Amino acid sequence: MNVKSNATRGKWVDPDDAPELAEDFFENATPMIGERIVTKKEFAIAAEQAIRNSKSKQGSSQQSLTMRYDADIIAAFKSTGDGWQARMNDALRDWLKTNSP
Repeated sequence: MNVKSNATRGKWVDPDDAPELAEDFFENATPMIGERIVTKKEFAIAAEQAIRNSKSKQGSSQQSLTMRYDADIIAAFKSTGDGWQARMNDALRDWLKTNSP
């Protein structure tokens, strides 16, 4: 049985009609990463890492690679939040600095 949908398109709203966000909006905002409320310091660190990660992708000399790691190692890095893969890369780079021949 075919039933016509009663759903109609809503009225289009021009995104340029949105109000400008003043500085007090950001000062009073609750910083969140995903669904988790974080401190302003944690948010600033995450934002800095996101900027660093996006810049590194622009002129990247990285290679995509499939590797296997123990589950506890992956869990430990993932528990540090977004950017865990970049931190894992940094940890390997630090290891190379002290263990290269």
